[in-house]
Amino acid sequence: MNAAMDPSGNENPLEPRIVVLISGTGSNLKALIESTRAPGHPGRIVAVGANRPEAGGLGVAEQAGIETFVIDHTTYKDRASFDAELLRKLEALNPDAIVLAGFMRILTPDFVRHFRGKLINVHPSLLPKYQGLKTHQRALDAGDAVHGTSIHFVTEELDGGPIIAQAEVPVLDNDTPETLAARVKAREHVLYPIILRWFCEGRIALGNDEVLFDGAPIPQVLSLPADAYQ
Repeated sequence: MNAAMDPSGNENPLEPRIVVLISGTGSNLKALIESTRAPGHPGRIVAVGANRPEAGGLGVAEQAGIETFVIDHTTYKDRASFDAELLRKLEALNPDAIVLAGFMRILTPDFVRHFRGKLINVHPSLLPKYQGLKTHQRALDAGDAVHGTSIHFVTEELDGGPIIAQAEVPVLDNDTPETLAARVKAREHVLYPIILRWFCEGRIALGNDEVLFDGAPIPQVLSLPADAYQ
């Protein structure tokens, strides 16, 4: 892990540096900021970046006194040139963890390989179900009784990296994509900070295409079942 500065301005060589990447309102970002600022948390969010200048989460970060940056993907000719600029910015920030929190960009394989083991993403489905977009509508269309969210390491395969943990949400008879999404978000706000803390503590790592917990492969995905919330 890299050195960072503690609140008194002194360097703390054991404090992992976290960069959060967003595209939208930053609801998960807010939960992560609150968690990392709790007494005894091992990590610190050093910057928040967005690919959209209008991303509401930038304001959340600024109110918290966290450095922000924007790399507007619409100003780049292709995905590779955008990723190259993002890579340069992240290299300057020297992060130990790069947390994707509603970051709506597909990253190139070269970028993902460069930061292997540092990239963590939250996806609003019980992977491997419903990779990609419109996950809540797809769960409703399929008549699923249970939906949820997944935290996973990012690899070259879209939404296909090793899954660290999942939280289930029961699908109600009167659910709409919006009501289901709101309940899934509430679970993300609990689960994502826990996983990030464990990562910063060195308890979770990416092995050879598998998740390591306390140095050993996890026998199955860590899961919070739907009835845990009832």
